[in-house]
Amino acid sequence: MLPSHASVVVAGGGPAGFMAAITAAEAGRRDVVVLEATAEPLHKVRISGGGRCNVTHACWDPAELVRHYPRGGRALRGPFARFACGDTVAWFAARGLELVAEPDGRLFPRANRSAAVVACLREAAAAAGVRVFTGIGLRGARVLTAGGFELDCRQGSRLRGDALVLASGSHPSGQRIAASLGHGLVPPAPSLFSLALEPHPLAELAGVAMDPVRLELQLDDRRLRERGPLLITHWGLSGPAILRLTAVAARLLRERRYRGTLRVDWSDGLTPEALTGLIDSHCRQHGRRLLASSRPWPGIGRRLWRHLVTAAGIDPDLRWADLPGSARRRLVEGLRRSVYGVGGRGPFGEEFVTAGGIPLREVNLATMESRIQPGLFLVGEILDVDGITGGFNFQHCWTSGWLAGKALAERAGAIT
Repeated sequence: MLPSHASVVVAGGGPAGFMAAITAAEAGRRDVVVLEATAEPLHKVRISGGGRCNVTHACWDPAELVRHYPRGGRALRGPFARFACGDTVAWFAARGLELVAEPDGRLFPRANRSAAVVACLREAAAAAGVRVFTGIGLRGARVLTAGGFELDCRQGSRLRGDALVLASGSHPSGQRIAASLGHGLVPPAPSLFSLALEPHPLAELAGVAMDPVRLELQLDDRRLRERGPLLITHWGLSGPAILRLTAVAARLLRERRYRGTLRVDWSDGLTPEALTGLIDSHCRQHGRRLLASSRPWPGIGRRLWRHLVTAAGIDPDLRWADLPGSARRRLVEGLRRSVYGVGGRGPFGEEFVTAGGIPLREVNLATMESRIQPGLFLVGEILDVDGITGGFNFQHCWTSGWLAGKALAERAGAIT
C-alpha cells in the first residue's frame, strides 16, 4: 500500500532516481519512496546497449569528461569533480558489480548483461530500505504552507513528501510538474538517433558495418564532422559515429526538419594520392583478378566494395589490369566522398536521448536542488543535459542522483 507520507519521494524509477534514493537512504535518510509509473523500474537500463548496459566510460579526468556533452558540459565540471566515472566504477564495485572496459573505453558489467546492473540497483535499494512502488505515476505536486509537497498520483491516491526528487527523464509529465512549481523549459529535441537516407542506395547492404569512416553533415551553411564506426540499416545509417553526429547536431537537424546532405569517406581520410597509389599498386599486383573479388585493402567489406564499384559505373566483372584511368578516378572519388541525402530520422521512438529540459541555471548543481522551489530536486534526463553515446548519459544520471541523495541526507541531519 502506498503510504500517506514519506520523507523523500522520488518520481521516476530510472538510473538517476534509483541513485538518488539509494544514496539518500544509505547516508541515513529514512522513509525514502520511489514511484515508477510503469510496471518495470530501470527499463531503460535493461534495454540499453543491446541488453548489455554501457554503465559509464573510462574517462577519468572531469575536464576531459565534460567535452562529451554537447549541451550542459561546461556546467557539469563541478558535479563531475565530486562524482565522476571512477566514482561510478567504485560505487558499483562496492555493491558487488564489477565493470570492465572495452578497447573504445565503454564500461560494461563483467556479466555482459544489463540484468546484472538492474539487479545490483534493486538489491542496493532494498538493502538501504528504499520502498519502490510500480504502476504509480505522479500527476501533480502542490507546495504545502507548512513545508513539503502534496502529491497527486494518476491512480487517484495522494501522499505527502517532505522532499521531492523529479527523476522522470524526458517524459512530459515531469516537465509539466516542474513548470507548475515555477521552472522553465528548454524545448526538447531528439538526440542520439540514426539517419534515414532519401533515396536509400545502400538498402541492399543492411547489416554491413565499416570502422572507421569519416562523416560530414551539411545543413545549409553549417558543416559538422565525426569519425568512427558506421552501420548500414534498412532505413539508412546508424552506429556510434552517426549517433555522436546527431547528438551534436540535434537542434540544427530539428530546425531543418531532418533534411541535409551527408558525405561519407569510406577510406577514413586517405588522400587522393594515397588512394590512387593503392589502386595502381593493386592493378599491377592483381591484374588478372576481377574487381568484384579483389579489394584494394582488406578493411573494406566485400559487399560494400562491390556496391562502390557499381556506383562508380564500373563493371565488377572487369579485370583489374583492364581498369581505365577515368574509372580509377571515379573509384577514388566514391571512396572519399560518397554523397547521400538525409531524409529524416530513423524509426520513431528509436532515439536514445532527448536534448532539452529544465535549464541548468535554475538548479544548484552542487546539490541538484531547485533554485526556485526549496525541497525540490531535479536529476537525470529531466535537465537540459545530454551526452554522446558511450555511457556518458548514464554517467550524468549517476552523478546528479548521487549529489541529490547526499544533499537530502545532509539536510535531514543524517550526516554531520
